[in-house]
This record gives sequence, structure tokens and C-alpha cells, in this order.
Amino acid sequence: MQTLTRARNELFRRGPDECFPSLQAIWEHCHKKKELSIDHWHPPQNVRPQVQEGRLALAFGGDRPYPMNDWSFAQLCRLANVSKDTINRLSPETACRVFDETIPSAEKPVQILTTGDLVRSIHGVAYTRLWDVDLLTMLREFAVDFRPPHEAAGGGTGLYAGEQDMFLFLIDPLGWTEIDEQAFAPGFFCWNSEVGRRSVGVQTFWYQKVCANHLVWDAVEVVEFKRKHTANVHECLNEIRRMVEALVEKRDQRKDGFVATIRKAMETRLGTSADEVLKVLGQYDITRTLAKKAVEIAREKGAFTVFAVVDALTRLSAKFAHAGERAEADERAGRLLALAA
Repeated sequence: MQTLTRARNELFRRGPDECFPSLQAIWEHCHKKKELSIDHWHPPQNVRPQVQEGRLALAFGGDRPYPMNDWSFAQLCRLANVSKDTINRLSPETACRVFDETIPSAEKPVQILTTGDLVRSIHGVAYTRLWDVDLLTMLREFAVDFRPPHEAAGGGTGLYAGEQDMFLFLIDPLGWTEIDEQAFAPGFFCWNSEVGRRSVGVQTFWYQKVCANHLVWDAVEVVEFKRKHTANVHECLNEIRRMVEALVEKRDQRKDGFVATIRKAMETRLGTSADEVLKVLGQYDITRTLAKKAVEIAREKGAFTVFAVVDALTRLSAKFAHAGERAEADERAGRLLALAA
């Protein structure tokens, strides 16, 4: 079993303005962001910084200059093959002259993404954008039972979207079932960046506990898929959908199988008398004292069914003072359910 740290790491790097309370809220935010965004294609020699109100802004193709954020400024430095740290030491006027001499000329254009009045990214022709809202639209359709976990310490919700990327932490709070006689529920992480900050991807898993800082404890069946933003990146939506559908299908199968086992356990008898039931319990290393108490509780319910005896043993083990003794007793009681499988 694994401890998954992705959601915890996102929690501690996000500000309150990047947190959203629901899938609907983050979808509306990302939809509006897409509606306000425009891709501009220009040869690099037409891309030139200018000084605007004492700061660098980016002009291209005769358009008015646009302010840049930290990410798009770093991309401009990479386009010009100059050090960001060096440029930051220069005056805006000197920085403009440096860029005038270092931004290359080329036939292939660069794509410049603006959202409102801000330049958010600068890429070459090989980059293909996947909008956050397109990923969210697919998840709203195929992950209908999944919700963000409980609010973390400090107010983190597990649903984050900022200037550079998006991250989602979703679980099915009603999807609990048993795997190897332990309780697990399904969940997944999903992420994307419209500006090339990170890949697009998903990680599905079954977990036992989510703590207050969104660490996911005791995860099993962890499966991950990720893809770079290249020409066929939109095909990854089909793969992410397939993985979420597989998680949902396995959840339904396990829930149905567990329900069928419990139903059969309610019908299957361990014996017709207390002595017969005690003999069976002895074969499962359940102490004579504990077995007698469980048989008495089951007798009061009117039947020596597998379910009645397992339920009695579980109730009794809950009173044990030591966690190790409780776990051992529950494990032995759980093995009895195999008689009804």
C-alpha cells in the first residue's frame, strides 16, 4: 500500500483565490477563462517587448502591448535564450534592447495566449493546448458520483485552478467496499495546464483514509497516465475517460459482490446448535471465551447465520483495549465471510 502526496503538495502551494468548492464552480471559472482567451500567431521577429508604465509589456503584430505574468515572461526569456535572472537585474529600457537583439527571426510563428489583457503563455508551433474546461466537461459526465474530499486544514478544497495549471482531487464518499477484507473507497487525481506548466494526466486509486492535510493513506491499485501537450493531446481525453470508467465499473462490481456476499451470509447457517457453531469457530482460532459470547449474542437474534456470528464477533472485538487484538479478532471474524462467498 502507498501514501499518496500529490493532493497534500497542491494544498500547501495554493492561495485562497485558487480554491473552488465544487466541480460546477471550477467549471464556470475555467469556461469563462476560455471565453476570454485568444491565441495570436506571429513570427518571432514581430514579437517585441516595450516599456509600459515602467514595466515590460509585449507587443506583437501591431497590437497594443500586453502585460506579462511571471510564466509568460520566463517563456519569452527562453525564446530569446537569455537568463531570466539577468533580465530582472536590468532596467526595463535596457531589457527591451537586449530582447531586440536576442529574439530570433524565423519563418515558423510563435503562439501567444492572451486572457483579457494579460499574456499567459508563449509557445512554438509544436505545442497543442488542451483547455481545462474541456477536461472538466468530460469528468462531469463520466465521474458523476465523485466529489472533493472534506475541507483540509487551512481551507483547501482539493479543487484548484490558477494562472498556470489546474488540479483536481475527487473521491466517491459512498463507494466503500472490501478488498482483501479491508475497507477501501475509489478516488483519483487529475491535472492539466493550458500554458505548458505541466502535463495532462490522471491517477486513479483505492484508499482507506484521507487526513486533514489531504494525504491519501493506504492506497492500492494505483494507476497513472500522463501526456505532454503535443499534436494529439486531445486524444488523452479518451484515455482519461476510459480510466475513470474502469474505476467506476470496478467500484460497482465490488459493491455488488460485497452486497451479494452479505446477503448470502444472512442466509447461510454455521450450524443448528450452539455446540456446532462453537466447533466451527474453534477451527478459525477464535478463543472459546469469545466464541461463547458471540454465540449467545447470535442466539438472541434468533439464528446462527454467518452474518449474525460475524456481527457479534465484531461488536465484541470493538471492546478490546489494544488495537492489535482488535485487528486480529476482526481478521479472524472476516475470514468467516468466506463461508458465504
